[in-house]
Amino acid sequence: MSEKTNLTGAEFHREELVDLFHVRGSKPLAAAAERSTKNNAAITDQIPHWQRWRQEAQAIKEHTVDNLDKLLIEFERNATARGIEVLWAADAEEANRMVLEITEQHNVRSVVKGKSMVSEELGLNEVLEAKGIESLETDLGEYIIQLAGQRPTHIVTPALHLSAGEIGQLFADKLDEPLTEEHEALTMIARQKLREKFLAADLGFSGTNFMIADTGGLAIVENEGNVGLSTTVPPVHIALIGMEKIIPSVDHVPLFLNLLTRVGTGQKLTSYTHMVHGPAPGKKMYVIIVDNGRSKILADPESRSSLKCIRCGMCLNVCPVYRRVGGWAYGWVYPGPIGSIIVPHLQGMDNASKLPVASSLCGACEEVCPVRMNIPEQMVYLRHLANEGPERKLNLAERLLWRGWSWAMGGPLRYKLAMTAAGIGSKFVKFLPWKPWLLGAWARGRDIPQSDGPLLRRRMKKLLEEDSESD
Repeated sequence: MSEKTNLTGAEFHREELVDLFHVRGSKPLAAAAERSTKNNAAITDQIPHWQRWRQEAQAIKEHTVDNLDKLLIEFERNATARGIEVLWAADAEEANRMVLEITEQHNVRSVVKGKSMVSEELGLNEVLEAKGIESLETDLGEYIIQLAGQRPTHIVTPALHLSAGEIGQLFADKLDEPLTEEHEALTMIARQKLREKFLAADLGFSGTNFMIADTGGLAIVENEGNVGLSTTVPPVHIALIGMEKIIPSVDHVPLFLNLLTRVGTGQKLTSYTHMVHGPAPGKKMYVIIVDNGRSKILADPESRSSLKCIRCGMCLNVCPVYRRVGGWAYGWVYPGPIGSIIVPHLQGMDNASKLPVASSLCGACEEVCPVRMNIPEQMVYLRHLANEGPERKLNLAERLLWRGWSWAMGGPLRYKLAMTAAGIGSKFVKFLPWKPWLLGAWARGRDIPQSDGPLLRRRMKKLLEEDSESD
């Protein structure tokens, strides 16, 4: 899947997402996710106060979500006093209109972009290019993805699905560079190509890791130096920020940096940490605070805790479903467990009712979340909304199927009867010339698993009897 998908879609079970039913997921992605998970565990296990940090961060973010309106107003007041023009965008259309007005005001013909997931929400590159404005991604992973004409597959490492050999071939094809798989050589190629663009750009974009309410400043972390160049070299800087990316005080910055950098990239501190408190002399700075569905999350008491997310990406790395299918299968900007709980709100159940089902509810995401979000609980709640809520999107057959499953799980005798029927049915389905309709997309590349041993309950009963006799 090399072409960009529809930016307004978020359906998980699409026919074109062949990775759902073919054993051809990205091996580099799965290997990198596993490596990151092990590295993260090794790092955090060495910190005796790691759990205390998580508890403190959870409490701060809960306070932030509960007082989001007051903190945003405080940020605006303090940022404005520092010479920053703060704008509020209700949705993607309004944010893009603001951006285009700024580019017209400053006669912008070329822009450079630091990493920004909000700009992916807006489809900003396409909007700018439609107006004849050159828009260049400067984060190495985003630059690679832009060259390939793809979408990011991870919120921290956008090109996680590509191997060094594939990137080398891409640079050879697109940049006419000698073919190489050497990581340092690939980085130097990108650096050389990007450096001249920084110097010529009329405007620079950035995302933001944290807005700081009591100082009106921004905290941005990176490892490549491209954010520093994007925000200081061009005469105009625009920071695109989701309204939840705020913390009450600059005193909280060290705590969140300790958590974010260790979980996100496995470092004690990233190579560059920028504290931006206003434009440089003679330059102009804008902050566009974007809602784009977040107020809908805030209004739902059962879902608002998802606004605590600090976008570390660790829930993706540990998720067995994400490792298997990759980020594109989720259909929009935010993949993995975090995408499964926020995209249904941001894009609506019409587009995203299947995402909360794309999980085994194993709980690995909750165990590693630095702000201790109960992501599996959120998925169960959204499944309920999809099935029984006002935006119900399951058809009659699906609702009957889930009601039947709920009934079967309601008691030991029901469970025994259901499992016996399933065992008998599985032995005959393979002989049918067609796949039953209820199996849907899952059956297109798989056979029904066959049991080759006694049922678990019988095995457990036998073991218990043997233990009792031995006593």
